[in-house]
Amino acid sequence: MPLTPEMQRAGVTPELMNTTRRFDCPNCGKQFSLMQSRAIACRGCRMASTNCRYARCPHCDTEFPMEQVITKNRNGEKYLANYMNNILGNYYTNFGKRNSR
Repeated sequence: MPLTPEMQRAGVTPELMNTTRRFDCPNCGKQFSLMQSRAIACRGCRMASTNCRYARCPHCDTEFPMEQVITKNRNGEKYLANYMNNILGNYYTNFGKRNSR
């Protein structure tokens, strides 16, 4: 899906579109996005904050390389992993649980 002028003004990037694009799990066939994978299925994993190159299905808990489904090469895989870590890191910093809440 191409970016519309409204999406560009709102700050939507091609990378963000790629992380929210839905795809089928190679194991169970159910659909999910990389954003769901990182925010839900990978939440407790210690590798999720180190630019992990894997995606995990939130339905069947199968882990597989992003290169198989989301990106075409390892550079894209590494870039998307870093991009997702930055988004989720900022979210948890700004809205995550704190002792004062």
